[in-house]
Amino acid sequence: TILRIMNEDERIPNDDDPLLDSEEDFASMLEESLEPAVFERGQMVEGTIVSLSRDVAFIDVGGKGEATMDLEELLDDDGDLQVEVGDAVHGVVVSTAGGLRLSHKLARGAVTRQRLADAHESGLPVEGRVEKAIKGGYDVKIGGQRAFCPISQIDTQFTEDPTVHEGKVYTFRITEFRDGKNLVVSRRALLAEQEAEQEAEVRKTIVPDAILPGRVASVRNYGAFVDLGGGIQGLLHVSEMGWSRVSDPATIVQPGDSIQVKVLAVDEDKGKISLGLKQLQADPWDSAEDTFEVGQVLGGRVTRVAEFGVFVELQPGIEALAHASTFPPTGKRDAWKETIAAGDQVAVELLSFEPERRRIGVAIVDEDSARARRANRGAGIVPGARLQGKVDRV
Repeated sequence: TILRIMNEDERIPNDDDPLLDSEEDFASMLEESLEPAVFERGQMVEGTIVSLSRDVAFIDVGGKGEATMDLEELLDDDGDLQVEVGDAVHGVVVSTAGGLRLSHKLARGAVTRQRLADAHESGLPVEGRVEKAIKGGYDVKIGGQRAFCPISQIDTQFTEDPTVHEGKVYTFRITEFRDGKNLVVSRRALLAEQEAEQEAEVRKTIVPDAILPGRVASVRNYGAFVDLGGGIQGLLHVSEMGWSRVSDPATIVQPGDSIQVKVLAVDEDKGKISLGLKQLQADPWDSAEDTFEVGQVLGGRVTRVAEFGVFVELQPGIEALAHASTFPPTGKRDAWKETIAAGDQVAVELLSFEPERRRIGVAIVDEDSARARRANRGAGIVPGARLQGKVDRV
C-alpha cells in the first residue's frame, strides 16, 4: 500500500471545512458590494463629491451610481462655493427617477409643482417668505405658490405680536399638499428638530458666570424669558435688568430682541436658570465713595414710598433711604406719607454712608430752604454731565 500526501490544493472539502466557509463569506461580500445601493425618497444619505460641473455636484453614495445636487445649494450667502472635490456632504433623496437627486432644502428660486410634491413626500425643508398675518396664521409665499402656516406653527414659542414675522424669509416643512396646490407648512417642526440636536451642546455652556447670547422669547411683569438655544430658556428677573429700579420690563427688552446675558445660577433639580443683564454694565457703587460723603445736600427722585420710609434715587443705580423717623412730627400716625409721593423731586441731606453695605441714610430737606434750592440746582451735576451756565465774573 502506498500512502500519498496531498497538497493544500488537492484537499477534498467537507461541510465542516473552515476554509470553505471563509471562501463562501468572501464571495458573498464581494457580490453584495457590487450590487447597486437602493435608495428611497426622503432617505438621508451621505456621500463624497467626486466632481463639480457648472450647475451640479456629482456625489459618490456607494454602489455603481452617482447622485447629483444643485450647485446653488452649496453656496454661502455671498455666492461662494463652500465645498470642493473630496468633501463629504449629506442630503435628502428627493428623486430617483432618471438618476438619484439630493437636496439640503428647496430654495425659493427653484420651486416647481413637482419639486414641491417631492419635498412634501421626502420631508425636505423649503424656503418661504411670510407675506402677512391673516386669521389663524400667515400667508406664506414659496416661489410662485401660496401656502398657509398656522400661527401655532410659526415658532416654538407663543407669538404675542403676529406682525413680527411679516416680511421674514424662513425655512418650512410642508405638512399638507392637497390637490397639487393647497399647501400647509410648519416652521415649528424644523425648529424643534434643531433645538433637540443643539440641546446637549448648549447645556454644556450654561454655567454660573458664563456670558451667553440669547433671544427674548417673552416678557412678563416680573421679567423676561430668554431662549439660550436648544429650546433652553432662562429667566431674566426684572431686578436683574438694570442698576436703576425697573418698573416695566417691556421698557428694557421686547420679544425677539437679541441680547447678551450673564448666567447667575443654575438649579439642575428644578430646571431653573437665573440670568442677569445689569452685571454686564458698570456697577455705580464702585465709584460711590468718590461721589458721596456725610453732610452733603443733594437732589434726588422719590422711587417708592414704603411703610418705614421713602427711597430716593440719587443717581442711576444708587438709592438712599429717608426713614420715617427723619420726617418732622405731625402728631398724626403716618401723616408724613401724605407729604410725598413717588416721582417727586426732592433735596436730601446725607446722614450716613456705608458703601460696603450699599446703604445711604438721608433726610428730606425743606423744599423752601436755601439748602434745598442749591441742591436742586445741582441735581444734574454728576460726573460726565454736560452743563450750561453764565459767566459771573473773570
